[in-house]
Amino acid sequence: MTSETVTKHPRSDELFERACRVIPGGVNSPVRAFRAVGGTPLFIERGSGQHLVDADGRTYLDLVGSWGALILGHAHPAVVAAINAASRNGTTFGAPCAAEVELAERLVDSYPGLEQVRFVSSGNEAVMSAIRLARAFTGRDLIVKFSGCYHGHADHLLVAAGSGLATFGRPSSAGVPEAFTACTRVLPLDDESAVEELFAREGARIAAVIIEPVPANHGLLLHRREFLPKLREVTRRHGSLLLFDEVISGFRLARGGVAELVNIVPDLATFGKVIGGGMPVGGFGGPREIMQRLAPIGDTYQAGTLSGNPVAMASGITTLDIMVKESGWERLEKLGAEVERAVLPVLAGASFPIHFVRAGSLFWMSLHDSGAPRTAAPLSEKALGRFSALFHAMLERGVYLPPSAYEACFLSLAHTSADVEQLTRALRESLAAIA
Repeated sequence: MTSETVTKHPRSDELFERACRVIPGGVNSPVRAFRAVGGTPLFIERGSGQHLVDADGRTYLDLVGSWGALILGHAHPAVVAAINAASRNGTTFGAPCAAEVELAERLVDSYPGLEQVRFVSSGNEAVMSAIRLARAFTGRDLIVKFSGCYHGHADHLLVAAGSGLATFGRPSSAGVPEAFTACTRVLPLDDESAVEELFAREGARIAAVIIEPVPANHGLLLHRREFLPKLREVTRRHGSLLLFDEVISGFRLARGGVAELVNIVPDLATFGKVIGGGMPVGGFGGPREIMQRLAPIGDTYQAGTLSGNPVAMASGITTLDIMVKESGWERLEKLGAEVERAVLPVLAGASFPIHFVRAGSLFWMSLHDSGAPRTAAPLSEKALGRFSALFHAMLERGVYLPPSAYEACFLSLAHTSADVEQLTRALRESLAAIA
């Protein structure tokens, strides 16, 4: 660790002490707790554009962006105005409203193969519902996921891979009965032979294969371009559904998500983050033939009191409209490339291995000794310690990275070339300080 004087955060410390008395671990989502990097988590008072201000009044360049949801940046004036206007008419009705139709139309017009969409309140809920629908449509029970891909904390998906190429899902959390994961199979990413082997043995029982088409929850794992077409071919051959979890990548990497970029139409897709524009929104959709199995016209139940509420819908509509109007996806690709050009020479001069991985406006600094992995791979204790030191050194220089070595950074339309310079300068100084 660096021997630099660490800035004190007395207000955050006080709030965390109070939080620990009334909230488990002092946080409402585990990664916020700074357990992976040490220290007390910062409590945020406000955000504006590309910046955060903590409870002690210190400003940071934000590279988390509410974990990718804020593609326009914090408190974008047009989004705030849309939220305010909608909330003046009521925050939720528990009944249909025009805004949910308008947002659904935008999604259907943008995403390959999407004919209908159902809104929910989170990406986790979207995935859970899509898998139930896939099982109902196929009449099969088994779900295949990949090690290193995260699809929310539904019991049947909160699993870890065991030994061997094709493994039974084992609960990776207390409170999840083994029976709940008995119908989940876990495969390694980027391994066609493992996919073929599993389908040869159990293909007739597999309802769906779910994958993050750009895995971004265990680092940024960029598999070979051949892998997704292989999944599309195998699932079609065996009558299984292919489910793209685009909660992170959807409407961030392209208007039509990764499906557009790789020219593959999945059978179902899930969305979150960007389509809510900072509000809690998720969605799942696919062709009409599948989606009409949902209640009230079908036999597959799914419901949510706050689903499609007018405030969240207004936020999502405004966000997507601005992205289209301002050529947002093209601008973010250019900004990501600018970050890559600026950061690569700095990382090359580091005293330990650190590798830059990018997909559009997502980037990750991998501290794996042997190079950035394409499949889920654990970091050594030494590497984890290095990241902790780097995280705090960057924080001291006003740059807020995700507080985990396995999490990716997010850019927004609010970020500028000046921010790229600040990031590069802070990174150079931080790497020198912790050498």
